[in-house]
Amino acid sequence: MRINNPEWPLTLYYDGECPLCLREIRMFQGRNHKGRLELVDITQPSVMPLPGLTRADMLDCLHAQFRDGKLVTGIDATYWSYMSVGLDWLVMPLNWSWARPFWLWAYRQFCRLRPTLARIIPMPGADSDTICESDRCAPKKKRN
Repeated sequence: MRINNPEWPLTLYYDGECPLCLREIRMFQGRNHKGRLELVDITQPSVMPLPGLTRADMLDCLHAQFRDGKLVTGIDATYWSYMSVGLDWLVMPLNWSWARPFWLWAYRQFCRLRPTLARIIPMPGADSDTICESDRCAPKKKRN
């Protein structure tokens, strides 16, 4: 999605129960020197989904919204999130129109595989009290 003059900040809605997501969020926090990215954990009960969407919709696909209300999802939300923290060079290929069909397909595959990846890929710095056993990640149950 082409946006000529983005109205920062961009609010990124993320899955705070996903170790893969949290690793990326921590990276964003460390690079957000200009304050162009606001982060909202959609799994928090106090956070309401965006109008017209359910919490499940928002967890199924990455969503982000500019200050002027423009909504970007999927690879576009990824693109603009990285742009907001100065990692333009890393996501430039997402903006190549000839490659867009591939990126859309790859993003759908990633979303489908995300729970499995969260289980099998070691996540340095991920919360050791989080486990992914199904399609969602959840805190480990404490033993008495």
